[in-house]
Formats: sequence, structure tokens, C-alpha cells
Amino acid sequence: MTFPSSLHALPPTVGLIGFGAFGRLIARYLQPHAPLLAFDPLLPQAGERDGVRLATLAGAAACPVVILAMPVERLREVLESIRPHLRPGSLVVDVGSVKQRPAALLRELLPLGVEAVGTHPLFGPQSAAGGIRGLSVAVCPVRGTRPARRLAALLRSRLGLRPFLSTPEAHDREAAVVQGLTHLIAKVLVRMEPFPTRLSTRSFELMMQAVEMVRHDAQEVFLAIERDNPHAREVRNRFLDLVAALGRELDNHAEPARRVTLPQSA
Repeated sequence: MTFPSSLHALPPTVGLIGFGAFGRLIARYLQPHAPLLAFDPLLPQAGERDGVRLATLAGAAACPVVILAMPVERLREVLESIRPHLRPGSLVVDVGSVKQRPAALLRELLPLGVEAVGTHPLFGPQSAAGGIRGLSVAVCPVRGTRPARRLAALLRSRLGLRPFLSTPEAHDREAAVVQGLTHLIAKVLVRMEPFPTRLSTRSFELMMQAVEMVRHDAQEVFLAIERDNPHAREVRNRFLDLVAALGRELDNHAEPARRVTLPQSA
């Protein structure tokens, strides 16, 4: 792994700020490629954890590459804290589930001369249990496109990921559907448990497999997806309105309106 300055330089030390479940997942796959320093307020600021050297916040922030792996709600606080310790030419990468708000904070709070890229790995500890090769990651330019393109190339070549470039707004619009609905439905199904165990169908089993992939996500992940994404409310309300309308149709024994196929113009 060679960024931000040269594809031919020695791998830089990566500062990992946040060493929860996702921070540890990042460390597992970055360790073979670059030295790591990790900071987490709940851990000692020296020694090792899971084979990764622990450091102070200032020590992790002074690395050439800094990865922010904490809840979106804490991003402003962390950026204000690391700002004095960032080095000119360094690269700051966030890995949150939403991108518009983090991108705005990175632009506002990072010093000039520090590069920034927003990313969203479209997997977590559960869905990446079998490895990350071939999994997708959104890469959003924050300050120019060159750092994002370099990072995407490295994620593809070194980690075997499938990166794609997106804008923060386009990402959040799509994520409001793809993630917003998935986590909303999963949360409802978990609250409906227990379900029958003797009688099942393949479609129900697949649905419950999807639930299991997000069941143990931290509450702040769910809140970021449903509350911090500026497009999630619209998608959620449309979904709930359609569910309510379908319920009324069933309660009233009304037949759903038939689709009418209009003749095609000559």
C-alpha cells in the first residue's frame, strides 16, 4: 500500500482512529500491507491489541494515512481533535455509512494541504466473515478526484476489492434505498421474533439470512443509516405509506388496482 504521495514509495504507517468491530476488520486486512497505529478512547494508549500497536490520538493522527472509523455523530469532535496533529500532504479517509455530512465536515475542518477521501465499504464484520475479496466499496472524492482515484486503484490491486467512484450525494441517495430499507425491515423483523422453527420456506430463510447479516450491527450504525442520511426519511416514509395502503386494501377486501397497458405510439 503506497499512498498518498507515490505509488513507488515504501508503505506508510496508517493511523487507525477507532478500534471497534469495524476498525478491527480494517486492521485485519491492512496489516499485511502497511504498519498500523491504532487509537481508541476505550483502550490503553500503548502496547498491542490484536497484533496492532496502540497509540495516542496525536500519534495516530500524525501518520501519513489516517483512517477514521467511528460513528458519524463523533466525526466533528474527532476532526477538531486531530487537526493540530495532521501533517501536510497526509491523507484522511472516513469509512462511514453516509457520505454527505462527513464530506462537508472533512472540507470544513481539515487543514489546507491535507487530502481527504470518503469511503463506504459495503460490508461489515458479518458479511465479510469469509473474506473481503470481490466485495464493493464506494469511493467519494472530497478534495479533488486524484486522491480518490489513487485510493480506488490501491483497494483494487492490493485488497481485491471492487471500488467504484461516486459523489457523496449520489451515494446517499442510493444508500437510502439499499441500506435504509434493509436495516429498517431487519429491525422490524427482529422485534417480531420469535418465529416458527418447524415450518419455513426457502424465501423466508433467505430473508432471515439477510437479517443475520445486520442483526449485531451497533445501534449507532443503524442510526447513521436511518437518521444521518438526508434521503432516508423520504424512502422510509414512502415504504411505510405503501405498506399502510396495502394493509388497507387487504382489510377492505379490495382488489389492487389493475395495471393498464397503454397502446404504443406508432
